[in-house]
Amino acid sequence: MKITRVEIRVVTPQVTRYTWSHDLPEQFMTNTIVRIETDEGITGIGGVSNYTSYDFDRYTAETMRHLIPILIGRNPLERETLWYDMFPRVFPLSPTAMTGIDIALWDLLGRVSNLPIYQLLGGARDRILSYASTPLFADVEEYRRCVDDMIAKGFKAIKFHAWCLPDKDLELCRAVRKDHPGDDIAFMHDAENRYDRESSLRVARELEDLGFTWFEAPLPDYDFEGYQELTRRVNIPVIPSGNWIQDLPSFARAIQMKAWRTSRTDVTMCGGFTGGRKAMAIAHAAGQNCEIMCWGHTLISTANLHLALSMPNCKFYEQPIPYDSYEYGMKTVTRTQPDGYVYAPQGSGLGVEIDWEKMDAATIMTIDSNKLRK
Repeated sequence: MKITRVEIRVVTPQVTRYTWSHDLPEQFMTNTIVRIETDEGITGIGGVSNYTSYDFDRYTAETMRHLIPILIGRNPLERETLWYDMFPRVFPLSPTAMTGIDIALWDLLGRVSNLPIYQLLGGARDRILSYASTPLFADVEEYRRCVDDMIAKGFKAIKFHAWCLPDKDLELCRAVRKDHPGDDIAFMHDAENRYDRESSLRVARELEDLGFTWFEAPLPDYDFEGYQELTRRVNIPVIPSGNWIQDLPSFARAIQMKAWRTSRTDVTMCGGFTGGRKAMAIAHAAGQNCEIMCWGHTLISTANLHLALSMPNCKFYEQPIPYDSYEYGMKTVTRTQPDGYVYAPQGSGLGVEIDWEKMDAATIMTIDSNKLRK
């Protein structure tokens, strides 16, 4: 089997935009989609979600442009070799560029094998508990209404993206716990790398008293020493955002240092399934959970669902809400069921079906290997 064509498209639907911090403008959510075609008529599909201020992202697709020549004429089933050949040698590339391609290669393998990707990766289970992951809302009352709505829909866990202001964030956390003091509801708080060390410790101690399940991203992910000190001084699991540690050696180093009690990454940051399964294995070997970030459009959130299902050391699926902004152009969507679980996709590969007419309508840029300069 040989790769004969690679198509990349930048899809930018006009949907409601959100943000996750008081000092961050609403984010333009770009869906970069990869299609890899072969001489045997089998096509693999992958996607990457990116979030940028003021305009849609085109740099991921432009980076992929320089990886396409590596793929043409190659055997798509030799994923490990292709991953190594794409890995940058001189200057770092956007990690999401490799991701979209690697996901498409694994989707292709799933279609060839007639198996879902999570089973190809290990198949630890076929369902996982889900938590609703909020955007920034206007005030505490809106969060309280959201919590009630999510619980009514079956969620047993909710994570808050709030203002990233310690005192205001704590006001929210106290309010939701007061509303649900005896409920079996897990709450998490994500500070988006915005706190300093002193405020991180203060908030961590109070969240621990409030019985929160974890405290996410109080410090920049690369502040290993800050996380190490914070983890030593509190019992609540303190975890990184998963956005900034993009290479496996640094990820392994943080785990060796016991910087985090629970690690975090996703297929986007690790260069796809090929890197993501290695990161999960590193954490598993250290006896540590690795919570997979699943935020994004359906293609990328479903890919992360497959990764989370593949090994036993991930407890939750992250369900981005509200649903509609992330489901554009999809005939198959991934939603939490009334029992609080998300179930494995049905079908081979990623197990999703795309509405290409809608994707076409929102495409602002296309790169086609057949039209690249030879």
